Amino acid sequence: MSANYNEICENTRLARENALLGQYDSALVYYQGVLQQIQKLIVQIKEPSRKQKWQVARQEIAQEFEYVKDINKTLAGFKRDTFNAPQPQQRLRDYGNAPARESRDPDVWLPPAPVERPSKPVSRPVVRNIRSNNDDRSSRPSRGKAPVQSKRGNAGGKQADKAPVKAKVDTGRKNKEDKPVNDNEEPRFEGSGYDKDLVEGLERDIVQKNPNVRWTDIAELNEAKKLLNEAVVLPLWMPDFFKGIRRPWKGVLMVGPPGTGKTMLAKAVATECGTTFFNVTSSTLTSKYRGESEKLVRLLFEMARFYAPSTIFVDEIDSICSKRGSDSEHEASRRVKSELLIQMDGVSGNTSETDATKVVMVLAATNFPWDIDEALRRRLEKRIYIPLPSAKGREELLKINLREVKCAEGVDLASLAEKMDGYSGSDITNVCRDASMMVMRRRISGLSAEEIKNLPKEELDIPIGQQDFEEALKKVSKSVSNDDIKRYVDWMEEFGSV
Repeated sequence: MSANYNEICENTRLARENALLGQYDSALVYYQGVLQQIQKLIVQIKEPSRKQKWQVARQEIAQEFEYVKDINKTLAGFKRDTFNAPQPQQRLRDYGNAPARESRDPDVWLPPAPVERPSKPVSRPVVRNIRSNNDDRSSRPSRGKAPVQSKRGNAGGKQADKAPVKAKVDTGRKNKEDKPVNDNEEPRFEGSGYDKDLVEGLERDIVQKNPNVRWTDIAELNEAKKLLNEAVVLPLWMPDFFKGIRRPWKGVLMVGPPGTGKTMLAKAVATECGTTFFNVTSSTLTSKYRGESEKLVRLLFEMARFYAPSTIFVDEIDSICSKRGSDSEHEASRRVKSELLIQMDGVSGNTSETDATKVVMVLAATNFPWDIDEALRRRLEKRIYIPLPSAKGREELLKINLREVKCAEGVDLASLAEKMDGYSGSDITNVCRDASMMVMRRRISGLSAEEIKNLPKEELDIPIGQQDFEEALKKVSKSVSNDDIKRYVDWMEEFGSV
């Protein structure tokens, strides 16, 4: 592995040196070799975090490769024959005296023959720049430099089809499957047929490339982690195994009381497996214009398929897809639910031949599973319960929350965890936050605003003691009742699918 790493570093150095010296052909060869070596290395790496770093490095080198490729293309364009030179017989016919013409210096050009201009203006070809964020600007004709006269005439007597321009022709992936794909550049969803405002709005508000939440940031919940790992991460590592009846799960529903870590689990899935994360709420898919909400749902799933493998996380899904048929249900709400159900059914295409690396996983979370529509419950094939943390989980949560805070030596986290029976993960975080503020409250008590401003930082950076946690426990109560827990358990006994 170290030999591969050293070889990649050496080839990258040679590629950049050749590019800086203007030897672009040699640089392109080295860049292609580096990209292939990194791709082979990524396949061999099993550790997700290390694999993610190499994928980022490959992206950056691929961008350098494209820049050098563009420069080489532009220079090659300047060398093309773009002068409409007459044939030898045509020269004799136009200028008469053959011996006099033949006695001319071959490097001295004759004046160009008159060219008939067409009666109608000829439209120039449109060259699009995929790096532009504004497609309206990139659709304008590209302003290229004038063609350079070559010393030797073109044998065909025709002008070159393309003038060299400093713009990049769009050869990347489109939102249609039959268009070519260039693996050396990051694809971008164009969304032809949709309003640009809708596409840009979804990309701005939803797409997150790296939520930066790890499994280690979540205490306990081993069963949930195991299921999500099997549903999302393993199909990316073993695509040949997850085919046919073993296809990945289309949807997973996380059920549980508020504050138990459902949203963090979804973000950890997206981080660990390197998928594009779509964080969807009811406000994201709501519009005041008739028919636009359904269009947003369809656009969301098209973007997810384009960026596959991707994860669509729908938080509080009961607010979007509650039971249909009630008297208070609006017509527009029913249409949105129907479109969501249709898209979820077709999100994986042909289930018998699905490519595991192109899967779109739908993760949903709710605090009211009994309000979800029956058809949606069927499409969310795995339904798992995210319970309140146990005594061991509460102790782990205390350690995670207090990683950046100094604690006194006498603090007993185990006894604190026992006293927090019935507390959710969010409640435990609130206790730690309140306890961390106790030192500051005691220090600034009775001081004026000016004295508080002049306090040195060292006087506030005092370790938290056991008494601080005891006082915080008196102020923060649990937020989930026993009756709520019983209702979740009864629902899981009837509809659970772990």
